[in-house]
Amino acid sequence: MTREQQVLDRIERMRRRKPVVREERITLAHGAGGKATQTLIEAVFLEAFRNPMLAPLDDGALVRLGDGPVAFTTDSYVVSPLFFPGGDIGDLAVNGTVNDLAMCGARPVHLSAGFILEEGFPVADLRRITASMAAAAAEAQVTIVTGDTKVVQRGKADGCYVTTAGVGVVEQPVTLSASGARPGDAVIVSGPIGAHGAAIMLARDDFGIEAAITSDTAPLHGIVAALLEALPRHVRTLRDATRGGVATVLNEVARASEVAVVLQEDEVPVHPEVTGVCELLGLDPLYVACEGRFVAVVDGEHAGEALDTLRAHPLGAEAAIVGTVAAEPPGLVLLRTAFGGTRVVDVLVGDPLPRIC
Repeated sequence: MTREQQVLDRIERMRRRKPVVREERITLAHGAGGKATQTLIEAVFLEAFRNPMLAPLDDGALVRLGDGPVAFTTDSYVVSPLFFPGGDIGDLAVNGTVNDLAMCGARPVHLSAGFILEEGFPVADLRRITASMAAAAAEAQVTIVTGDTKVVQRGKADGCYVTTAGVGVVEQPVTLSASGARPGDAVIVSGPIGAHGAAIMLARDDFGIEAAITSDTAPLHGIVAALLEALPRHVRTLRDATRGGVATVLNEVARASEVAVVLQEDEVPVHPEVTGVCELLGLDPLYVACEGRFVAVVDGEHAGEALDTLRAHPLGAEAAIVGTVAAEPPGLVLLRTAFGGTRVVDVLVGDPLPRIC
C-alpha cells in the first residue's frame, strides 16, 4: 500500500467515526460552519431531532402540505458589524433565507422575522435595518407575514440579532440534494467568491487594510429558476456558499455523494482585491464566505449549456466551471494547483472569521 493510500484510508476511518462533542462548553468554532459545527449538528441536534426530512441536512426541507411539496427553512443572523459595504444585517437576513429556499429548487413566497434587541439599541438603526429588509423583500418578491420581538438587558446581546424563516413553492419537478453528485458531473460556481467575508473583515477595521470590496449579498432565486428551467433534469445539487465557503460546501457534497470533487485552481473566479486581502491575512478564498454565490453540480454533458444560462443572468456574468466529479477517492475534495501539484481541500475545524452572517 502506498503512503498516499495509507493517508486516504486514515482520513476515511476518521470520518466514519461517530461524531462526539468533546468540549464541555460551546466555542465560536461551533458556529463557524466547519468541522466543529458539523460535529455539533450531528452529535446534538440530529441525534435529538432525527427524522427523514431533517437527516439530509440540506439548506431547507421539503414538506408535503396538500397536493405538492413546500420548501421550508430557517436561519439566524448575528453578523458583526451590523452595517457593512454592500449591505447590512437586514438585507442579509432576507437574502439568506430566500437563497436557502432557492437551493431547494423553490420559489420563495413568505418570510417571518424575529428580532432580539439589546436595551439601548438606537431606534434609528432599527428603522434602517427594517427598511433594508423591506427593500430586499420587495426585490425578491416575498412578503414578511409574521414575526416576533424580544428585548434583553444591556450587555446581554450585541445590538440586534435577526431570525428569519421562509416557505417557498416547488414548481419544477427537480430532485436536488448534496447526495446527488455522480462521476462525470461538472462543478460550477455562479460568480467570483469570497467578497462577503472579505468585506466583513475590512468593515471591522481590525487590520488597517483598505480595499474597495463590497459584500456580494443578493437574492439568488431568479438565476436558479433560469438554470432549472433550462436544465430541469440535469442539475444534481445546489448549495449557497456561506459559512465555510466553497470548500466546505464541496466537502459536504463529496461526503454525501461518496465521490471525489476535483477542482482546478486556475478556474476558480476570485476578484483581485479579494485575493489580495486573503493573501495579506493568510486566508484561502475557498473558505471565505459568500452571500450571493452558489455552487451547482450538473451533468457533465450539459455543463456548457448550464454555464451559458448562468452567464446570461446579471448575477452569473462571471460564472465558471471550476472542477469535475470523480469516483475516487470518495469523500474528498482535491485541488489541482497552478503549479501542477495536488492537495486535499479539507473542512476547517473552525473559521478564521466568526460572525460573518
